[in-house]
Amino acid sequence: MNSSSAHRGRSPDRAADRAPSAALGILFERARDLPASGTSGNMPRRRLGRVAVIASLACLAAFANPGFAQDATVTVRIGSAEPMTGGLAAVGMDNTNAVRMAIEELNRRAMVIGGKRVLWELDAQDDQGDPRQATQVAQKFVDEKVNGVVGHANSGSTGPAAIIYARAGIPQITPASTDPSIARRGHATFFRMIADDEAQSRSLARYAADTLHLRSVVVIDDRTAYGQGQADAFARAAKDAGMRVLAREYTNDKATDFSAVLTRMRGLRPDALFYGGLYGQGGPLLRQMRRLGMEARYIGGNGSCMPAMAQTAGDAVNGALCAESGLPLHAMPDGEAWLKRYRARFGVEDVQAFAPYAYDATMVLAAAMAKAGSTEPRKYLPYLRDVGYDGVTKRDIRFTPQGNLVEPSVTIEEFQDGRQKVLTAQQVR
Repeated sequence: MNSSSAHRGRSPDRAADRAPSAALGILFERARDLPASGTSGNMPRRRLGRVAVIASLACLAAFANPGFAQDATVTVRIGSAEPMTGGLAAVGMDNTNAVRMAIEELNRRAMVIGGKRVLWELDAQDDQGDPRQATQVAQKFVDEKVNGVVGHANSGSTGPAAIIYARAGIPQITPASTDPSIARRGHATFFRMIADDEAQSRSLARYAADTLHLRSVVVIDDRTAYGQGQADAFARAAKDAGMRVLAREYTNDKATDFSAVLTRMRGLRPDALFYGGLYGQGGPLLRQMRRLGMEARYIGGNGSCMPAMAQTAGDAVNGALCAESGLPLHAMPDGEAWLKRYRARFGVEDVQAFAPYAYDATMVLAAAMAKAGSTEPRKYLPYLRDVGYDGVTKRDIRFTPQGNLVEPSVTIEEFQDGRQKVLTAQQVR
């Protein structure tokens, strides 16, 4: 991958259509533009990563036959698995469009990998947010021999699909799933772009206890892998922060009437109610809380931290507290520029929280292929963990041995006048 245009979104130089000497000139000119830092000749790790990408691309240009580079092509198919219908459709459609935009930009850059011009293709599939459908989509991707996968969105789908990708050796990057247990399984092909539930919950609980001085909480979850895992993590974090967990209750991810469980919770007079689940049910639950006269502060994880929560909760959303795995768009390194491009491409005003991570996940796959000099999954997979990519959402993107993002961020937000307002953001180390 061209480290400068890929990372910064500049107009692409069609280096593949030029002589190798011209391509090398462009690459090394960009390398000279990188600011030096450090002392005694030492360069920070992220700069070394960027220079390494440039060097690998320069080598490819130097050794490629000019006519061969122009004529030979390889098609790289990226699978995108998202819930494009159902209750999570708002998330799934935005994520899919973000991958589509990345694919379009990669094609405009006319990349050459391993001496071949790369033609990027998107294979977008609707997993419906359902684990059974997700495994069918995963097997379809394996059968079609996709080069990499961006997905899935919800943890209940990501978990079982990850097993299939691991067996096939196909790298998978989820832009949204936060269940910590998926990373603990040890799949070499699994990666995530955001902070997991443990990191979110620690930040939320500390803020609730130390800043808002909330002393008691009831915890409800929707019995999905995502919701239950999130609720378990928050209950542990709340106790560690000195809060009393008065009760643990659950519903299911198809429920619409929460009056029975909320009536039981109301009698405990909690300072807060934590819901482990998604905005599609979190919003109606919050409306019914207020209708029953519950004044407890609503707290939710990243499944509640998106514009669609205001649509499902109505005016009741104001005052709701949530944690977003990552930074708000305006605080991302290239968030505002990316949003401008996204709006121009798709004609929308708001974008759901995970879309820029889906975009970056696509670019990370491409960057690893560029570093490896190969689009084959088994050859570029070893380069993913330490790829060092400078993305829209984060600089120097790397992953732990378990596939978690190195030094992710968590943002605590509150809904005010129907919109999310940032209260605090912190990096999790």
